[in-house]
Amino acid sequence: MNSSDDTGQRRSADDGGPFGYWPLAGPSLLALLLVGLAVILFVNLAGYAYERIGISTGWFDAILIGSLLGSRINIPVWKFPGQARVESEQVVVFGVLYRIPVRRTDSSILAVNVGGAIIPTSVSVYLIVHDHIWQHSLIAMACVAVVVFLVARPVEGVGIVTPSLVPPAAAAVAALVIGKPHVAALAYICGTLGTLIGADLMNLWRVRRLGAPEASIGGAGTFDGVFLSGLLAVLLASL
Repeated sequence: MNSSDDTGQRRSADDGGPFGYWPLAGPSLLALLLVGLAVILFVNLAGYAYERIGISTGWFDAILIGSLLGSRINIPVWKFPGQARVESEQVVVFGVLYRIPVRRTDSSILAVNVGGAIIPTSVSVYLIVHDHIWQHSLIAMACVAVVVFLVARPVEGVGIVTPSLVPPAAAAVAALVIGKPHVAALAYICGTLGTLIGADLMNLWRVRRLGAPEASIGGAGTFDGVFLSGLLAVLLASL
């Protein structure tokens, strides 16, 4: 009897008592809270960065949403021709093995990512024209592009990857040295365009070696680098 009562008490405790049980376990609820806090912190920091470069709240919301949604959109702009070859595939039909010739090609398509290339480039061009910093931008972008090109590495099946903190750190330093009094705007410009040029455009000749059917400028492995590089560069330059 005692053991039966103990078992019943344990089951009652496991079930959450007379008021039922929580629909989410403790660790899962904590993970959701941490993710929510991280999202709020990111949005606040991103909003501060865009405010520093002179972008209004309304435009910031549009740019943020457009960048996140546009990261899934790639616009084809060029097709690299490849060599066609015939391979055989084995297919079993009703227990009989057939060898079917299949024509394959190693051609690849070059595309431009909306969220990782078009939108950041549009914002950067607007800042260049609005703040009249053509000369400063060209010098800073060239410096950052060279640094990013030197540290960028092609990864088969992923794209061109770079160390996370190198592009924004290089952009912040270049903006502080070259860009006064438009340090924040220049940090964003060379953090985005410098990363795009150094990581993607200067590595186009490596695209066909990656073995991917599609190579996206500003997409895949470089979207987070381009998108975050401009924001981090502004924050670093503002310290």
